[in-house]
Amino acid sequence: MDKIEELLTRGVANIIPSKEELEKKLRSGKKLNVYLGIDPTATKIHLGNAVPLRKLQKFSELGHNVTFLIGDFTALIGDTSDKDSERPVLTKEQIEENFKTYKKQAEKILDFSKIKVRYNSEWLGKLTFRDVVNLAQQFSFGDFGSRELIKKRLLSGKHVGLHEGLYPAMQGYDSYYLDTDIQIGGTDQTFNMQAGRILQKNWRKKESFILANEFLAGTDGRKMSKTWNNAIWLEDKPSDMYAKILAINDDLIIQYFTLATNILLSEISEIEKKLKSSKNPIETKKKLAFEIVKELHSENDAKKAQEHFERVVQQRELIPVFEMQNIPTWQRPRTLISGPTIVEPLIETNTVQSKSEVKRLVEQGGTAIITKDGEERQITDIDTPLPNEEVVIRVGKRKFVRIKSKSENQ
Repeated sequence: MDKIEELLTRGVANIIPSKEELEKKLRSGKKLNVYLGIDPTATKIHLGNAVPLRKLQKFSELGHNVTFLIGDFTALIGDTSDKDSERPVLTKEQIEENFKTYKKQAEKILDFSKIKVRYNSEWLGKLTFRDVVNLAQQFSFGDFGSRELIKKRLLSGKHVGLHEGLYPAMQGYDSYYLDTDIQIGGTDQTFNMQAGRILQKNWRKKESFILANEFLAGTDGRKMSKTWNNAIWLEDKPSDMYAKILAINDDLIIQYFTLATNILLSEISEIEKKLKSSKNPIETKKKLAFEIVKELHSENDAKKAQEHFERVVQQRELIPVFEMQNIPTWQRPRTLISGPTIVEPLIETNTVQSKSEVKRLVEQGGTAIITKDGEERQITDIDTPLPNEEVVIRVGKRKFVRIKSKSENQ
């Protein structure tokens, strides 16, 4: 597989209008205009945010004209198409401060000496009202209003600002102004990126392309998010980053190798084969963690992080669970006639935040009961009562809750 084929397949969810047409364009030898836009509405980048950054860097390495676009003007509105409410309005000063920290983190992946940085206030801030009307005429508000979350807000009577409908048009104008051949973004940005294709066709009679990336899941399999505490941040300390990667669900290992490292796909294919024949993927996870920390920090940092994990974390795990100190303990109430299930102790010890999260963990096979004789039984039903004896509930791989029986200390 050559570099162009890998560029068009690795971590790619969709190419519009088609992979074949874009491949033909790339193999023509022509230098294409490629851009990725971000609204600096946050100060931290996680591994999921870094997926399109990696793709942008690959286009740069192939010698194309690459632009990293800072949406300092569009950030005044904010893209709400995947949100259930309007975004708060940011000040110019907040936007500038956010980008300072964002750029510092992005430099772990992007070589800014070969990538242009532009701000869309350069052109959007100069449009007259006549220009805006002309721009708006190229699109249907019905298309915007029919988007799932926008439609849901409208039907529920929530406020949808008229300015929100301008966001896709503004993003489309970015693409037109930069005379873009290829737009990069997540699949959730497809609607907005289509606006750029429309303007290129209508105003420049030019075909342009969308390359939509796959999403990297959080450590627990859900969307990577600060809200769910399942994100791995580019600014995490090496030892913390290493440990978080070791804690990912086993079924995410290949996805992480593919989307969060530069390891060759041929090597990842061999890793996948070995995983299928291995009962314990710990060594493969350690290789993954080492590679990610090495790429985002340094090889020396990766070595130290691995040594710390093996010395502190793995050695601690060798201690039998009933001898562990400082794990949460839940005392079964004297008045409790039957049960309890695992729901009460996990929520009351703040190990898990909600019953729905407990249910998800159970369904994913992430909980088990450990008895004093060392037997471990996976919990398959959230309503199964716990035995009336001291047991330990395992949650995930490294969280434990001790359950005291009724007779103890009563």
